[in-house]
Amino acid sequence: MSIYLKHFGLVREPFSIVPDPGFLYPSNHHRQAVAHLKYGLDREGGFILLTGEVGTGKTTLTRTMLKRLPAHVRVAYVLNSKLEVSDALASICTELSIELPGNSSLSFTKLCTDALNQDLLQAHAQGKKTLIVIEEAQNLTSEVLETLRLLSNLETHTHKLLHILLVGQPELLEILAQKELRQLNQRVVSRFHLLPLDKDDLANYVNHRLHRAGAKQPIFDSACMSMLYRLTKGVPRLINLVCQHSLLAAYSTEARIITPKLIKQASVEILGEQKSSQPLVKYWPHGLAAALLAIVVWLIAAGSGIENQEPSAYQEPSAEKEPSANKEPSAGKEPSAYQEPSAEKEPSANKEPSAYQEPSADKEPISLPTAPVPTAQTPNLNPFAELLGLWSVTGTEVYSQEDFIALAEFQGLQSHQISDAEVIDLEIINRPGIVRLQTQAGYLKSYLLTQIDSSGFTVTSGSDSQLLDAQAFRDIWSRSFIYLWRPPIEVERLALGDTDAQAVSWLQSQLQQVDQSAEAIISGGRYTQAIANQVLKFQREQNITADGVVGRETLLRLNQLTRADIPLLTEGSN
Repeated sequence: MSIYLKHFGLVREPFSIVPDPGFLYPSNHHRQAVAHLKYGLDREGGFILLTGEVGTGKTTLTRTMLKRLPAHVRVAYVLNSKLEVSDALASICTELSIELPGNSSLSFTKLCTDALNQDLLQAHAQGKKTLIVIEEAQNLTSEVLETLRLLSNLETHTHKLLHILLVGQPELLEILAQKELRQLNQRVVSRFHLLPLDKDDLANYVNHRLHRAGAKQPIFDSACMSMLYRLTKGVPRLINLVCQHSLLAAYSTEARIITPKLIKQASVEILGEQKSSQPLVKYWPHGLAAALLAIVVWLIAAGSGIENQEPSAYQEPSAEKEPSANKEPSAGKEPSAYQEPSAEKEPSANKEPSAYQEPSADKEPISLPTAPVPTAQTPNLNPFAELLGLWSVTGTEVYSQEDFIALAEFQGLQSHQISDAEVIDLEIINRPGIVRLQTQAGYLKSYLLTQIDSSGFTVTSGSDSQLLDAQAFRDIWSRSFIYLWRPPIEVERLALGDTDAQAVSWLQSQLQQVDQSAEAIISGGRYTQAIANQVLKFQREQNITADGVVGRETLLRLNQLTRADIPLLTEGSN
């Protein structure tokens, strides 16, 4: 492990520019993109477009989607787009493991097309779909694009046989808009243009990547976020590069917290000197001349008797001449460090900020990662917020389940929903969660289930708290249950034969915490049968599914038995 990672308590590189799906931050733009891609794949063939500026995360998003494709979808992933027609067809055939016949008098293009058509028919007969993904598609020639259009014609009487995903920069849209490619453009069944991160998403993005890399506490001062957004305009690749160099700079000075000053210094190496200072140097003679001219004009006016109209010492400048203090400075101008916001622009003290609201540069920044605390006059009646509060995520307004899921993930928590749960499932999970109960008026209302004991089931919703006996609870419960848990960073899932030295080491240490008689097994980082036998023993003793696989159920129980800071449904269950 790199020494600088140890300095910050990280287990892996948080801001690598490698497109790792494990680090994908699910911003609103990315969730919309995934929905468009999925819609395109659900259609019966055709082209799908994913475009975006350099560094916005197109490749990471694409690889995340490919990782989650069902088993019946075959993928030909073409990374090199600067190809001739024959080379492009050969790459697709190679990716799909299609063997080409030799010693034929036919052209190579004809051989590839015929072999691909035959393969697609066989795959369709077996219930399989085929997807061709081409990266950097803006580099494709018109001839290659026309060949891909002809490939999309391969079909049966009722079905298209091929999906083609083109991933590229915005120039791809201009290319496809050309008259000679209008036939292809008309066959695009879904398209999405990926934008940079919004300013409100920036802090969540940075902390999400730090958490995935093992951070246990904030590393970037919250005041860094406005500076970081001004420098990068929300482009993820630039954010990663600046943050990476900021960590290195902080390590070299033995600093534990990244400050705006470090961010700005690090950005010089990545982005170069900011343009904001250049006009000042380049045009200072003109500015000096203008200032001298203004002084001369003032002196002439003073000699004409205007000095008799002395303004009040505290006269407020007119609104149309005073620039708004809260107005976002343009990219080329640095705001004054001590600029005071005008009184009428100051937000009301009682107004509740959004859970992800980014503080402006001229206001006192809120601390991260804790969300803003609501005023005491407006108690939070939302069960989702109450559930987050049990996990020490306090004082946050949550207006939808989507906000709840996003905020939970930002805090290193994972939500899970069961639509057809039984009471025994609640006892096994043993975590507080959201249940939907039928009210006397006949509609379903969300409550927070906080405790199960011999007295019954305790549910709350703001000031409304009820104790229901087991039968009364079953009668009005919809059997929906949403709960939170904190997955360990070291392991996501282990099955027999997996190799992951860090995960296996963590698992053995947890098992020894629970059972001191458990022996340490030397396995070379592999999840061997001997370790699986220990897991089977643990699962049987805990009355959970005994399959030897370390999945969510097993990790939930290990967390419950080895950590004292986890909220539980049943008292004394540790």
